[in-house]
Amino acid sequence: MAVTTEQLKDHLALALDTDSLDHALELAESCKEVFGVIKVGLELYSAYGPEVIHRLTDRGFQVFVDLKLYDIPTTVGKASSVLSKYGCTYLTVHAAAGRAALTAAVEGAARGGRESGNAPAKILAVTVLTSEVAAEEDLISRMDVSSDTGCDGVICAANDIHFLKERHPNMLAVVPGIRPAGSKHHDQVRIATPSEALSKGADLLVIGRAVTESSDPHKAAIAIIADIGKI
Repeated sequence: MAVTTEQLKDHLALALDTDSLDHALELAESCKEVFGVIKVGLELYSAYGPEVIHRLTDRGFQVFVDLKLYDIPTTVGKASSVLSKYGCTYLTVHAAAGRAALTAAVEGAARGGRESGNAPAKILAVTVLTSEVAAEEDLISRMDVSSDTGCDGVICAANDIHFLKERHPNMLAVVPGIRPAGSKHHDQVRIATPSEALSKGADLLVIGRAVTESSDPHKAAIAIIADIGKI
Protein backbone atom coordinates (compact mmCIF):
# COMPACT_ATOMS: atom_id res chain seq x y z
CA MET A 1 0.00 0.00 0.00
CA ALA A 2 1.36 3.41 -0.94
CA VAL A 3 2.26 5.84 1.82
CA THR A 4 2.02 9.60 1.81
CA THR A 5 4.80 12.17 1.95
CA GLU A 6 3.66 13.04 5.48
CA GLN A 7 4.11 9.43 6.57
CA LEU A 8 7.57 9.30 5.00
CA LYS A 9 8.83 12.46 6.72
CA ASP A 10 9.85 10.72 9.95
CA HIS A 11 11.94 8.28 7.90
CA LEU A 12 13.92 10.97 6.06
CA ALA A 13 16.71 12.99 7.70
CA LEU A 14 18.28 16.01 6.04
CA ALA A 15 21.97 16.40 6.90
CA LEU A 16 22.85 20.07 7.36
CA ASP A 17 26.62 20.25 6.97
CA THR A 18 27.24 23.98 7.21
CA ASP A 19 28.66 26.46 9.72
CA SER A 20 25.86 29.00 9.12
CA LEU A 21 22.81 28.74 11.35
CA ASP A 22 20.80 31.04 9.08
CA HIS A 23 21.59 28.89 6.05
CA ALA A 24 20.83 25.71 7.99
CA LEU A 25 17.41 27.00 9.08
CA GLU A 26 16.66 28.22 5.56
CA LEU A 27 17.47 24.79 4.12
CA ALA A 28 15.43 23.02 6.80
CA GLU A 29 12.38 25.18 6.18
CA SER A 30 12.64 24.87 2.40
CA CYS A 31 12.62 21.08 2.67
CA LYS A 32 10.12 20.73 5.54
CA GLU A 33 7.54 19.24 3.20
CA VAL A 34 9.76 16.16 2.80
CA PHE A 35 12.09 15.93 5.82
CA GLY A 36 10.81 15.56 9.38
CA VAL A 37 14.28 14.92 10.85
CA ILE A 38 17.30 17.22 10.67
CA LYS A 39 20.80 15.84 11.22
CA VAL A 40 23.22 18.18 12.97
CA GLY A 41 26.81 17.11 12.53
CA LEU A 42 30.16 18.23 13.87
CA GLU A 43 30.43 21.36 11.74
CA LEU A 44 27.09 22.93 12.66
CA TYR A 45 27.20 21.82 16.29
CA SER A 46 30.74 23.13 16.68
CA ALA A 47 29.58 26.51 15.39
CA TYR A 48 26.41 26.89 17.48
CA GLY A 49 26.17 24.14 20.09
CA PRO A 50 22.82 23.57 21.82
CA GLU A 51 21.26 26.63 20.16
CA VAL A 52 20.88 24.79 16.89
CA ILE A 53 18.96 21.97 18.61
CA HIS A 54 16.58 24.42 20.24
CA ARG A 55 16.04 26.41 17.04
CA LEU A 56 15.17 23.27 15.08
CA THR A 57 12.94 21.65 17.71
CA ASP A 58 11.08 24.95 18.05
CA ARG A 59 10.27 24.62 14.34
CA GLY A 60 8.81 21.16 14.82
CA PHE A 61 11.74 19.06 13.58
CA GLN A 62 13.14 15.97 15.22
CA VAL A 63 16.86 16.56 15.69
CA PHE A 64 19.50 13.93 15.02
CA VAL A 65 22.77 14.94 16.72
CA ASP A 66 25.59 13.17 14.92
CA LEU A 67 28.70 13.68 17.03
CA LYS A 68 29.87 10.04 17.00
CA LEU A 69 30.85 10.18 20.66
CA TYR A 70 34.02 8.17 21.26
CA ASP A 71 35.62 8.56 24.68
CA ILE A 72 35.85 6.93 28.08
CA PRO A 73 32.50 5.71 29.44
CA THR A 74 32.12 8.48 32.03
CA THR A 75 32.59 11.20 29.44
CA VAL A 76 30.28 9.53 26.93
CA GLY A 77 27.60 9.04 29.58
CA LYS A 78 27.71 12.65 30.74
CA ALA A 79 27.64 14.02 27.20
CA SER A 80 24.69 11.77 26.33
CA SER A 81 22.81 12.99 29.38
CA VAL A 82 23.33 16.64 28.47
CA LEU A 83 22.37 16.18 24.83
CA SER A 84 19.27 14.22 25.81
CA LYS A 85 18.24 17.10 28.08
CA TYR A 86 18.43 19.43 25.10
CA GLY A 87 15.68 17.43 23.40
CA CYS A 88 17.40 15.68 20.53
CA THR A 89 15.61 12.60 19.19
CA TYR A 90 18.70 10.71 18.01
CA LEU A 91 22.33 10.71 19.16
CA THR A 92 25.28 8.82 17.69
CA VAL A 93 28.03 7.03 19.57
CA HIS A 94 30.79 5.11 17.81
CA ALA A 95 30.47 1.38 18.49
CA ALA A 96 34.27 1.09 18.46
CA ALA A 97 34.26 2.97 21.78
CA GLY A 98 33.29 -0.36 23.32
CA ARG A 99 30.67 -2.01 25.47
CA ALA A 100 31.10 0.17 28.56
CA ALA A 101 30.88 3.41 26.58
CA LEU A 102 27.75 2.26 24.73
CA THR A 103 26.13 1.26 28.00
CA ALA A 104 27.04 4.64 29.48
CA ALA A 105 25.49 6.39 26.48
CA VAL A 106 22.20 4.55 26.86
CA GLU A 107 22.10 5.18 30.61
CA GLY A 108 23.10 8.82 30.17
CA ALA A 109 20.37 9.46 27.60
CA ALA A 110 17.78 7.92 29.91
CA ARG A 111 19.01 10.04 32.82
CA GLY A 112 18.91 13.22 30.76
CA GLY A 113 15.40 12.45 29.64
CA ARG A 114 14.21 11.90 33.21
CA GLU A 115 15.80 15.10 34.47
CA SER A 116 14.41 17.27 31.66
CA GLY A 117 11.06 15.62 31.08
CA ASN A 118 12.01 14.95 27.46
CA ALA A 119 11.85 11.56 25.82
CA PRO A 120 15.37 10.13 26.07
CA ALA A 121 17.48 10.41 22.96
CA LYS A 122 17.63 7.22 20.93
CA ILE A 123 21.21 5.99 20.87
CA LEU A 124 22.50 5.00 17.45
CA ALA A 125 25.79 3.15 17.27
CA VAL A 126 28.06 3.88 14.32
CA THR A 127 29.34 0.60 12.90
CA VAL A 128 31.61 1.35 9.91
CA LEU A 129 31.64 4.69 8.09
CA THR A 130 30.13 4.61 4.60
CA SER A 131 33.33 6.24 3.35
CA GLU A 132 35.17 3.03 4.33
CA VAL A 133 35.10 -0.56 3.13
CA ALA A 134 33.44 -2.71 5.79
CA ALA A 135 35.05 -5.79 7.33
CA GLU A 136 32.16 -8.20 7.92
CA GLU A 137 33.48 -9.49 11.24
CA ASP A 138 33.87 -5.95 12.63
CA LEU A 139 30.46 -4.95 11.36
CA ILE A 140 28.63 -7.89 12.93
CA SER A 141 30.55 -7.61 16.19
CA ARG A 142 29.63 -3.93 16.51
CA MET A 143 26.00 -4.64 15.72
CA ASP A 144 25.91 -7.34 18.38
CA VAL A 145 27.47 -5.20 21.10
CA SER A 146 25.15 -2.34 20.20
CA SER A 147 22.15 -4.59 20.73
CA ASP A 148 23.56 -6.11 23.92
CA THR A 149 24.06 -2.67 25.49
CA GLY A 150 20.56 -1.42 24.74
CA CYS A 151 21.23 0.90 21.81
CA ASP A 152 18.15 1.71 19.77
CA GLY A 153 19.77 1.24 16.40
CA VAL A 154 22.90 1.38 14.31
CA ILE A 155 24.29 3.48 11.49
CA CYS A 156 25.15 1.21 8.58
CA ALA A 157 25.28 1.09 4.79
CA ALA A 158 22.24 -0.17 2.91
CA ASN A 159 24.01 -3.37 1.89
CA ASP A 160 24.70 -4.14 5.56
CA ILE A 161 21.09 -3.90 6.74
CA HIS A 162 20.46 -7.62 6.28
CA PHE A 163 23.11 -8.45 8.90
CA LEU A 164 21.27 -6.27 11.43
CA LYS A 165 17.73 -7.39 10.65
CA GLU A 166 18.66 -11.08 10.66
CA ARG A 167 20.30 -10.84 14.09
CA HIS A 168 18.49 -7.91 15.74
CA PRO A 169 15.22 -7.27 13.88
CA ASN A 170 13.91 -4.71 16.37
CA MET A 171 16.86 -2.36 16.04
CA LEU A 172 16.67 0.72 13.82
CA ALA A 173 18.72 0.69 10.62
CA VAL A 174 19.82 4.26 9.93
CA VAL A 175 21.43 4.59 6.53
CA PRO A 176 23.67 7.43 5.28
CA GLY A 177 25.32 7.50 1.87
CA ILE A 178 21.95 7.96 0.18
CA ARG A 179 22.19 9.25 -3.38
CA PRO A 180 19.40 9.52 -5.95
CA ALA A 181 20.26 7.76 -9.22
CA GLY A 182 22.76 9.81 -11.20
CA SER A 183 23.97 11.89 -8.26
CA LYS A 184 27.64 12.42 -7.43
CA HIS A 185 29.12 9.96 -4.93
CA HIS A 186 31.39 12.60 -3.31
CA ASP A 187 33.54 10.83 -0.66
CA GLN A 188 31.05 8.03 -0.04
CA VAL A 189 32.02 4.51 -1.05
CA ARG A 190 28.99 2.41 -0.11
CA ILE A 191 25.95 4.26 -1.40
CA ALA A 192 22.34 3.43 -2.30
CA THR A 193 19.36 5.18 -3.79
CA PRO A 194 16.46 6.00 -1.44
CA SER A 195 14.26 3.29 -2.92
CA GLU A 196 17.05 0.70 -2.70
CA ALA A 197 17.74 1.46 0.95
CA LEU A 198 14.07 1.34 1.94
CA SER A 199 13.54 -1.91 0.05
CA LYS A 200 16.42 -3.43 2.05
CA GLY A 201 14.73 -2.48 5.34
CA ALA A 202 16.13 0.94 6.23
CA ASP A 203 14.18 2.76 8.95
CA LEU A 204 15.75 6.20 8.53
CA LEU A 205 17.55 7.58 5.48
CA VAL A 206 20.17 10.31 5.89
CA ILE A 207 20.40 12.56 2.84
CA GLY A 208 22.70 15.56 2.60
CA ARG A 209 24.61 16.98 -0.32
CA ALA A 210 22.29 15.58 -2.99
CA VAL A 211 19.76 18.08 -1.63
CA THR A 212 21.72 20.79 0.18
CA GLU A 213 24.20 21.40 -2.65
CA SER A 214 21.48 21.49 -5.29
CA SER A 215 20.66 24.78 -6.97
CA ASP A 216 17.06 24.15 -5.89
CA PRO A 217 17.01 22.19 -2.59
CA HIS A 218 13.21 22.04 -2.45
CA LYS A 219 13.01 20.55 -5.95
CA ALA A 220 15.77 18.08 -5.08
CA ALA A 221 13.89 17.08 -1.92
CA ILE A 222 10.71 16.45 -3.89
CA ALA A 223 12.75 14.33 -6.31
CA ILE A 224 13.66 12.07 -3.36
CA ILE A 225 9.97 11.22 -2.98
CA ALA A 226 9.75 10.51 -6.70
CA ASP A 227 12.74 8.17 -6.42
CA ILE A 228 11.07 6.28 -3.60
CA GLY A 229 8.04 5.88 -5.82
CA LYS A 230 5.61 5.45 -2.92
CA ILE A 231 3.12 8.20 -3.81
